[in-house]
Amino acid sequence: MHPSQSQTCTAFDGYRLIASGSLAEVAVATKQAIDAGAVGPVLVFDDQSSLPVEIDFRGTVDDVLSRLASEVPAFPQELPSAADKPARGPGRPKLGVVAREITLLPRHWDWLAAQPGGASATLRRLVEEARRDDRPRARRSSEALDRFMQAMGGDLPHYEEASRAYWRGERDRFAELIEHWPADVREHARRLAAASWDDAVASS
Repeated sequence: MHPSQSQTCTAFDGYRLIASGSLAEVAVATKQAIDAGAVGPVLVFDDQSSLPVEIDFRGTVDDVLSRLASEVPAFPQELPSAADKPARGPGRPKLGVVAREITLLPRHWDWLAAQPGGASATLRRLVEEARRDDRPRARRSSEALDRFMQAMGGDLPHYEEASRAYWRGERDRFAELIEHWPADVREHARRLAAASWDDAVASS
């Protein structure tokens, strides 16, 4: 998963929590942990999805932050504004299309340019597909916990039983089964589970 400047993340060195917070904060703390001899594996998770966050830790701390900043172009490319477009001929219906600025990485612009219908049509289609994604928020947060548990708890005692207890909504049983997991992993799993259960209640 490519990082974005607005996301929050959590990083682990093995089973030990390194840091949790903004992308830049976590990147700096993780780079310092690596330079100090982190045993690893070092993993960084997106807080919303628990997908792994890709950060290039080569070089200095400034090098790492510079690469993160370069993910967002300093001078973003813009979609053509209405003033830049030729006037439409008579009889063409007004579709209510609004021109606004968006920022993408060069590889994203290259991909859009290769799609049938051009960038604007492709973006509209992707937005409409995303709007039809009716997975409830509770389902997404459940998937986030499931990903984290697979990545960090798959080899820990009672992993499968804890997973089943979670999906059955057995909160006390879930807490009991992960009680003896490494503290940082246990507490992060508990936070993710609590958030998903709260989302389930809110959506019911």
